[in-house]
Amino acid sequence: MKRLLGYFKNYRLRAVLAPLFKMLEASSELLVPLVMAAIIDKGINNNDKPYIYKMGVLLLALGVIGLVCSITAQYFSARVAMSIGKELRYDLFKHIETLSYTEIDEVGASTLVTRMTSDINQVQTGINMFLRLFMRSPFIVFGATIMAFTVDAHAALVFLITLPVLFLIVFGIMFISIPLYKKVQQKLDRVTLKTRENLSGVRVVRAFNQEKHEMTEFGEVTNELTKGQIFVGRINSFLNPLTYVVINLSIAVLIWKGSERVDGGFIMQGSVYALVNYMSQILIELVKLANLIITETKAVACAKRVSDVFDMESSQVYIGSEDIGNDLWNRQVTDINGNNVDKAPKVEFINTGLTYKHAKEASLEGLNLTVNKGETIGIIGGTGSGKSTLVNLIPRFYDCTEGKVLIDGVDVKDYPKEKLIDKIGVVPQKAILFSGSIEDNIRWGKQDASGQEIEHALITAQAMPFVKEKEGGISYKLSRGAKNLSGGQKQRLTIARALVKKPEILILDDSTSALDYATDAALRMAIKENIKDSTVFIVSQRASSIMYADKIVVLDDGRVAGLGTHDELLSSCEVYREIYNSQNKEES
Repeated sequence: MKRLLGYFKNYRLRAVLAPLFKMLEASSELLVPLVMAAIIDKGINNNDKPYIYKMGVLLLALGVIGLVCSITAQYFSARVAMSIGKELRYDLFKHIETLSYTEIDEVGASTLVTRMTSDINQVQTGINMFLRLFMRSPFIVFGATIMAFTVDAHAALVFLITLPVLFLIVFGIMFISIPLYKKVQQKLDRVTLKTRENLSGVRVVRAFNQEKHEMTEFGEVTNELTKGQIFVGRINSFLNPLTYVVINLSIAVLIWKGSERVDGGFIMQGSVYALVNYMSQILIELVKLANLIITETKAVACAKRVSDVFDMESSQVYIGSEDIGNDLWNRQVTDINGNNVDKAPKVEFINTGLTYKHAKEASLEGLNLTVNKGETIGIIGGTGSGKSTLVNLIPRFYDCTEGKVLIDGVDVKDYPKEKLIDKIGVVPQKAILFSGSIEDNIRWGKQDASGQEIEHALITAQAMPFVKEKEGGISYKLSRGAKNLSGGQKQRLTIARALVKKPEILILDDSTSALDYATDAALRMAIKENIKDSTVFIVSQRASSIMYADKIVVLDDGRVAGLGTHDELLSSCEVYREIYNSQNKEES
């Protein structure tokens, strides 16, 4: 929470001016009953029209002053709230970008989206309402009580009885409601998760005709949210009836006591009106204060959820470029960039293993693999055998929990992030493209890529034929998620995006699954011819895609079941032989 409070430092003046102008507005409101009492007692009783007009002008002036102060306070509070919300949202997004896959997997994308949108919006509302009402409402409540005693202390004793009862009702209901609001917010997370799943998987839902099933499940989570909100609403519904009963009874007692004081000649009729008016002001402000505290409680809960994300630290620590000063690193960098570069394997796995956080079993274990510069490594195995896990260790998407992964003889954990990423080009399983032109998406691989480099990458990725057919060529605009492209076209563009940087290590993580066999073969041939010095890792479900690799790694349940060439594995590895024979049968 201290981190969030620090955002106020740039808006101190506005944060002070907002409640200050609200206090001025409240002061003008507290004077209105006294003016009305004077109009009744002096103007109406004496039929003094000039006095009534004069007091009427004063009432109008108080109204204008209150309006100006209210608008000014609203302006300052809104500016502070929106500005802090903007900075908070940006910093949270920036922080999330620093988290590793482990933390993002643990928290969940839907929860992070909720905290960046709904929770920060609630924090903005809380700041706005706090600056506007937190000083005003207590000031009106206690100010009205004090003003009532200045009118008539004897009749105002009713206020001393009414206020504790009202506080008990308002804050009692509030303390019951606050924990329930927190549960409602958690149920909102589930609704957000379900909505996100359906929107991202809408094609799959329709392909399998599961609309009714998904609507049923969505109905269940929304019903839970609705029931929670209704339950809290029912409890809060007691607020108005109970407070109005207390206030109306108090007003009746005030009128009764006031009439006695008027008959006794202690006060005049206008004073009774003023006392009743102050009692009504107290009611309105107490209800506002209760709603404000509920809003602030929700805002604090949301701020805590946002703060929890800020408090998360990445499990992966990168050394900075300024840290490349120790002798060991200097020697290794010289090896990498100097004459001895070919002596160390390009990539080496030494007894490498990975157990995902909270997982009971290892997803990969006991991997020993040496890959030399320029080699092509095929990785194959059944679903869940650890293929993607293996290649994700190279760019440090995840850190191995056992053993080491070395690039050019240096542990990947000893690389600055920029240097590590510069060496590697990754094409993930799911083809992700962003709204914008084809050229913009390709430049993600290399910002300063020339037109010739982009064209060469598209040709190598077998994407140039369909790009030329698009209106504007590489300037063709892609929709969000590239919905205006086919699956195969998206995969070829993601491959071109990785190729344009001419990486030392190229990872194709089952990224040709949507391509036909002829295009797949042409792509592999073009990669071999055009980036000869690159070390290539190909993850595939197809034996035909990796059968010409220099080495093939066969994985089975996280362990290496076979390692060798295609011919060697056919004769020595039963798992590989089963995969190959089953696919050949299907193809025949």
